[in-house]
Amino acid sequence: MGFWRLMEGFLLLANALAILNEDRFLAPRGWSFSEVSGGRTKTLKGQLIGLIYAVQYLRLPLIALNIITIVVQLVW
Repeated sequence: MGFWRLMEGFLLLANALAILNEDRFLAPRGWSFSEVSGGRTKTLKGQLIGLIYAVQYLRLPLIALNIITIVVQLVW
């Protein structure tokens, strides 16, 4: 497994986190941002929720990385 495959794996994980819907998936399970915004962001759950929201906030760069990855795969 090379570095490129590892980066593709991280990109797939970021894509998976970016498509999670707060209203339909996260909030019913207690993973909404409002539940951990009261100072409990140092817990593992708070850190994971922060990561999910950070990935969702950076959707446009994620789209660009997906396009670059697709073009590189087509060239190779």
